[in-house]
Amino acid sequence: MLDTLVLSRIQFAANISFHILFPTITIALGWFLFYFKLRHQLSGHPVWMRIYRFWVKIFALTFALGVVSGITMSFQFGTNWPGFMEKVGNIAGPLLGYEVLTAFFLEATFLGAMLFGINRLPPWLHTLSSLIVAVGTSISAFWIIALNSWMHTPTGFEMINGVAHPVDWWQIIFNPSMPYRLTHMLLASGLTASFLIAGISAYRLLKGDDKRAPKLALKTAVYCAAILIPLQILAGDMHGLNTLEHQPQKVAAMEGAWKTEKGLPLLLFAWPDEQQKTNHFEIPIPNMASIILTHKVDGEVKGLEEFAEHPPVKPVFFGFRVMVATGMLMLLISWYATYQLKRHKKLNSFTQKALVAMSFSGWLATLAGWYVTEIGRQPYLVEGVLKTADAVTPIAPQNVGFSLALYLTLYVVLLGAYLHTLFYMARKSVKVEEYELSELNYSRSLTAQNSASQQEQTHA
Repeated sequence: MLDTLVLSRIQFAANISFHILFPTITIALGWFLFYFKLRHQLSGHPVWMRIYRFWVKIFALTFALGVVSGITMSFQFGTNWPGFMEKVGNIAGPLLGYEVLTAFFLEATFLGAMLFGINRLPPWLHTLSSLIVAVGTSISAFWIIALNSWMHTPTGFEMINGVAHPVDWWQIIFNPSMPYRLTHMLLASGLTASFLIAGISAYRLLKGDDKRAPKLALKTAVYCAAILIPLQILAGDMHGLNTLEHQPQKVAAMEGAWKTEKGLPLLLFAWPDEQQKTNHFEIPIPNMASIILTHKVDGEVKGLEEFAEHPPVKPVFFGFRVMVATGMLMLLISWYATYQLKRHKKLNSFTQKALVAMSFSGWLATLAGWYVTEIGRQPYLVEGVLKTADAVTPIAPQNVGFSLALYLTLYVVLLGAYLHTLFYMARKSVKVEEYELSELNYSRSLTAQNSASQQEQTHA
């Protein structure tokens, strides 16, 4: 039977895995919505409003699920991990509070204006509301990443009677890994939203939706993904170097490096064996890991043998490779789709189907990276300050197992309903809706009036 510690870790992993799916979309989708609305504001073309109307519904649904799952996740600090708040609550509590005060209220207030004020607010004010919601989602990410980064590279505090007390909030918020993690997360959100928009738009085209809106949305998303993925690779490299400096045992697990070695090979595949402290079935590229991590062919990388405590190797090792492989696939597909759009002005059927298959690739890469980050910190909950085993609740494992079963059941149902709703909305949009027809007719009548007026002025 699993004990309370393992069950609590599984439950928190399930909650954070479900929750993080939705902020990774809304953080960047808010900026996409602002862009769509601004283009409509500046050009007056109704196609941008049609794109906005479709995706603002998906934003609202995703935002709602993110809020609900975030609340249930925060409950676990009291129910499953009381030692966390007892030991570092003086730092974690205010950071979570700042997120609510500066971001959540901002998002929730102006989200109402976004959803219900399209025909009630002046166009400039509605566009401003979209901008404020986008800013709010990014501020929310800022505070959450600040707390999570502090748990990996804690600074700016002192321990008094076994409890962490803040000394310098600037050091706490802008801890050594925070800028890298925030950049990495924002770019991951941009890629997640880009591939979602591209995938759903491609699905609409494959279903016979020949309107301009899905074509333009797909084009915008593909171009954005093609720009962001090389930036993400660069940010990931910088993040890796930062991790090597502050958490070298995590990097050793990522690379499957058991012994300290110069000219460390990059393992494309291997099967780590923690009992024998070796790897089986290795497929190496000589010296490449040292080149990536130290920028030297013969650079030295510490192995796991150097550390008295290190994370479990298999999940970190394979999670890292899933993340990288997904990123490489994103790069290939986004650049190939960009080439087709530039060369042929449209995508062929194969590329459209590939984009549909990659609709949620951002989720896969984000979850894999998140597992590498969080499992790679073990056995600590706060690096060097609080071990995971010391923060867990003392309640019976049966109670945790029961709540875990309820969470998993609910999340499977909610995720299935969410995915069904997204593709249902895409299929429904194949038919031209009344508001699209009215906007199109209005645009045509306005053009006709302007043309008649110009002819009259010319005749006069």
